[in-house]
Amino acid sequence: MDADLVAALTTAQGKAALAAAAEQSDPSSLAAASALRARFSAGLSSAALSQEHLRRRAVPKFGAAANSMLFTPDGLEQASRPEVSSYRAQRLVAAGVRRVVDLGCGIGSDAVAFAAAGLRVSAVERDPATALVAQANLGTKGIVYCGDAEEVAPDLVADPGTAVFCDPARRDAKGRLWQLEQFSPDWSFVLGLLESGRPACVKLGPGLPHSMLPRELEAEWISVHGDVVEVALWAHADSRPGARVATLLPAGERIVRTDAAPEIGVSEPKAYLYEPNGAVIRAGAVTLVGAALDATLLDPQIAYLTSDRLTHTPFATAFAVREALPYQEKALRAWVRDRGIGELEIKKRGIDVDPAELRKRLRPNGANRATLVLSRSPQGARVLVVERVASA
Repeated sequence: MDADLVAALTTAQGKAALAAAAEQSDPSSLAAASALRARFSAGLSSAALSQEHLRRRAVPKFGAAANSMLFTPDGLEQASRPEVSSYRAQRLVAAGVRRVVDLGCGIGSDAVAFAAAGLRVSAVERDPATALVAQANLGTKGIVYCGDAEEVAPDLVADPGTAVFCDPARRDAKGRLWQLEQFSPDWSFVLGLLESGRPACVKLGPGLPHSMLPRELEAEWISVHGDVVEVALWAHADSRPGARVATLLPAGERIVRTDAAPEIGVSEPKAYLYEPNGAVIRAGAVTLVGAALDATLLDPQIAYLTSDRLTHTPFATAFAVREALPYQEKALRAWVRDRGIGELEIKKRGIDVDPAELRKRLRPNGANRATLVLSRSPQGARVLVVERVASA
């Protein structure tokens, strides 16, 4: 969608076209296109129907707020989840920040959260159409500048008390970018923001290798309902230099590793198995959780914990271990058959096997269900038959 069509959607006629698109049962259908073209121009009709399609896709991420927002396809995919944006905004407010500049703001979801938290907001977006989308979403609560972040930022952040938030573009026309030097803004510019002495936060993909993260900065992996969605680098008065943090949203539980994680033992499976949250694993805090659970590891390099004691924790999912079997496919196939297992969940770590392919080979068929965990252990590869333990 070009900038002119985005601008048209913000007019009275554009809003009427969006309302008409929302009434269509299938905005991608020929009937929907015909209905809108009877009232609006072809371009405006197409733009409104495209927005309605994006709004419906956005509901799982943005909830009912999606119905009043504008989107671009890439912007929707890359936008922060509202609970994450709100959490970041509250951290900045707690650190005494009053104004924030959002560099590379995309569709403006983070800028909207900053404004909602009471911060004064200026945002920068390079793509003209996306900048108009961001301004429409931000409304009168801030200003979106269209331009290159590296060129515009110096004037916007002249006040040393201004915080900077940056979400570098990690995609190009060919797909996802994995090299820091390919990010936009340039990685050296991003590091300069973090080292400037002003409050700063940089959002990155959660799978970024630890070796690429500056050791002197706080790195915070954020999990939302069990999914690790990002790692944020922090540099402000409330951050802990060098800390590695796992934060679980929406509840906000945090575990902080400020130095080397404690060592814990390795043992055969015990009565309970614990699977740490992905953010805990990324933050290198598995043994911190293990120590709190009086647990040991199944393998020094595997993020499964085991204990004879059940302790409820937000940082790991607990399973009761019902059986421990050797990893032999023929014996497993017989076990599945004899117990009438039709619904089979397979989890694995440290074992070179595709769970989906293994499930096919085990031929589940029956009315019962089971969860199998494949892992290395002191006695070699093991298969644990487990049941999830309900949270306290």
